[in-house]
Amino acid sequence: MRLFEKNKICSLLNIRYPIIEGGMAWAGSPELCAAVSEAGALGTIGAGAMNPQEFDQAIDYVKAHTNNPFAVNFVVFSPFIDELVRLAAERKVPACIFGAGNPQRHVFRLKAEGITVLSVCSSPSLAILLERAGVDVIIGEGLESGGHVGDVSTMTLIPAVRDCVRVPLIAAGGIVDGRTMAAAMCLGADGVQMGTRFLCSVESTVSESFKQMILKKDVRGTHLTGEKLGHPVRVLKTPFSKKVKRMEIEDPSQAEQMILGSLKNAVLDGDIQNSSFMAGMAAGNIHDILPVAGIVEQMIADYGRMMKKLASGE
Repeated sequence: MRLFEKNKICSLLNIRYPIIEGGMAWAGSPELCAAVSEAGALGTIGAGAMNPQEFDQAIDYVKAHTNNPFAVNFVVFSPFIDELVRLAAERKVPACIFGAGNPQRHVFRLKAEGITVLSVCSSPSLAILLERAGVDVIIGEGLESGGHVGDVSTMTLIPAVRDCVRVPLIAAGGIVDGRTMAAAMCLGADGVQMGTRFLCSVESTVSESFKQMILKKDVRGTHLTGEKLGHPVRVLKTPFSKKVKRMEIEDPSQAEQMILGSLKNAVLDGDIQNSSFMAGMAAGNIHDILPVAGIVEQMIADYGRMMKKLASGE
């Protein structure tokens, strides 16, 4: 019997493994998406910073490089959100993942086209609203995650969300290997989402300096910027990020200006002087750069061993 033959996420999304690539603006390239889907997980186009033309081209690329299901990720506040959703419906992408808000007004249209709708939450109350809105899968994202985060840890959030919704649940935040996947599943998740781990892959198109910075960090190598501005973002600690935190107190408007474009700089150029390197706490548990297929295969093998160990009571 296949390890995940009866898994809800695998059945719903028609994937081999219940692993989803996190939706990372700029970093969630079509190249990485296609590689993750080819490996049996669910790759994701990070459309958060894309305009409609770029989004359409990204879909073309992924469809040309894999026949497996994939997802697209939207942020609800995108100025192009209506056009992006329209394109997703027309192109009949297999799945759409929403973050940074409630996607209720888009859910019916997408589901009418047979598209699976997933949405990110950082609290049980939002999870309940998302389920009522008709979302098919909820992604509980803990504060360990890279990028925009809430204020509840994954270990606390997942069982709390599991207790209040019936739809399938994905755990995000701190997931990098089979051990952390097993922990998430034991907490009540039906699958996991990873972002930072896939950044350190051969197929990832982020700058080489970005990858090397992740490898050099320990588990205390990240912190939050933007807290004083009302939108906390987890990034790797750098002189730039530390300056941003100081300016949030001394001159908030300048801090806002510093942040603009800083993620794009990190992904494309790796410019340590002007970049925000969004990554999760689990960067400290990543020690190598592997092909995506190798990451997934190793993760599943370790997960299987861990679950056998738990079942035996060793």
